[in-house]
Amino acid sequence: MQRALVLDACQRSALATTRSLGRQGVAVYTADDAPESLAGASRYSRQYLRYPDPKAAAPAFISSIKDILQQHDISLVMPMTELTSELLLNSDNLPDSVVIPFAGISTVNQLADKCELMKLAGRLNIPHPGSQFIQPDQNITDILESTDYPAVLKPARSWNSHGAIWSRAAVRIAADRQAALALLQQDAVFSQHPFMLQQYIPGHGAGIFALYNRGAPVAFFAHRRIREKPPQGGVSVLSESIETDRQMLAYTRKLLDSVNWHGVAMVEFKIADDKTPYLMEVNTRFWGSLQLAIDAGVDFPWLLYQIATGQTVEPVQDYRTGIRLRWLLGDLDSLYLTLRDKRYSPPHKLQAVWRFIRPSLQTRHEINRWGDMAPAWYELKQYIRDLVS
Repeated sequence: MQRALVLDACQRSALATTRSLGRQGVAVYTADDAPESLAGASRYSRQYLRYPDPKAAAPAFISSIKDILQQHDISLVMPMTELTSELLLNSDNLPDSVVIPFAGISTVNQLADKCELMKLAGRLNIPHPGSQFIQPDQNITDILESTDYPAVLKPARSWNSHGAIWSRAAVRIAADRQAALALLQQDAVFSQHPFMLQQYIPGHGAGIFALYNRGAPVAFFAHRRIREKPPQGGVSVLSESIETDRQMLAYTRKLLDSVNWHGVAMVEFKIADDKTPYLMEVNTRFWGSLQLAIDAGVDFPWLLYQIATGQTVEPVQDYRTGIRLRWLLGDLDSLYLTLRDKRYSPPHKLQAVWRFIRPSLQTRHEINRWGDMAPAWYELKQYIRDLVS
């Protein structure tokens, strides 16, 4: 079987991918810029390799990946983060034989660029927040005066380059005009790169996870977040597989069909108080809770591997709902944040403790799994090290 290189091996999605492919007999090599990694600790990682930090040395990162591929006779690369995906898809320094099983960079940019995505949503009549598209040198005094607050200041791209250096751009929420002005002055990303001044949509987040094969849908999946870190909303630490919402699925298909999508995508929505799903963004890569989809019967990494190696893949018709996945140490962080937050009452905190310690036979653990416990020990060691430092 064709060998695979899984990048960003410190990510939970990398561990899920490594386990998925390794169980199928694929020789999986893992890599990241750290001395050790989560996926690299797995029994399914044939060898862990290091590359330079892509944020600080993008050309050296590309050169290192090229060397790794040549030295280990690997032609399939699976990046897990937006940054490594973009660097590889933009590179013309990799051999033609190398396969990155995603859409081309121009197609990816239509969805990963948040400004372009909102414009596309408008053309497709997909509900989305009202957005003003701002250029770095644009005078927006009048726009700020006429904006309803709170408002969202959202950079077009999650990552921006300054020569060989890349930096992450954060989304900001402004309570009023003065707060918006302060944010614009404090954060250089708004003076150097395009961004949106966007309508704030109250509600809860939801998403559809998808896999396409050159414009044809192969699989869809959905889950609900039961607990998050931080508790008010963030990374899922306890989630459950659910049926796909019919309306969100229709919008997802409309969007991905329109760009002839290829590869995986996570299409994120915000469900408003009136139940309208507003399109927020698209992650054109694997996602953190990937293991839940695999446990429920949608093995996205293996399906993508088969597509990338020219095998015939039949569309996935259904999957098991009610499957729960828990990221234990993430859940512990969520509990800690709940207990220290003065906004929560003592009864609420007591309930949080009970929910944390209450046993559940329906819940599977994401990291600590019998038969491959080394990643759990690695994560625990890193967790303790971070606490001490």
